[in-house]
Amino acid sequence: MSIEVGSILTGTVTGITNFGAFIQLQGGITGLVHISEVADNYVKDIKEHLKEGQEVKVKVLTVGKDGKIGLSIRQANAKSTPNKGFNKKQSPNISFEEKIAKFLKDSDEKHQDLKRHTDSKRGGRGSRNY
Repeated sequence: MSIEVGSILTGTVTGITNFGAFIQLQGGITGLVHISEVADNYVKDIKEHLKEGQEVKVKVLTVGKDGKIGLSIRQANAKSTPNKGFNKKQSPNISFEEKIAKFLKDSDEKHQDLKRHTDSKRGGRGSRNY
């Protein structure tokens, strides 16, 4: 059975950890629901929301090349509400290293602009106004 991103499936909770829950899907495939994807509100103890052997409806978020599957209970139960406050302008095919490099470049440019603006108000680099 092929698992596609965005599909809604039913699975069984097979294990609970402090960072999430493992869900066994059809065909014996196992995925992970991160603790942040269990409920809409803050989840301090995942055992208050899930029990081993419980049937849950999950949405497939990611399918990694290494076979790891990211799942969400929260998004599977959402009433088709889009992510509030998140605007993904970048394509999902950008690697982590490329994202970090872009962030560092943007951060450095902003830091230089801020420093230049601050230095001009002080009268230049290292000068003192007495």
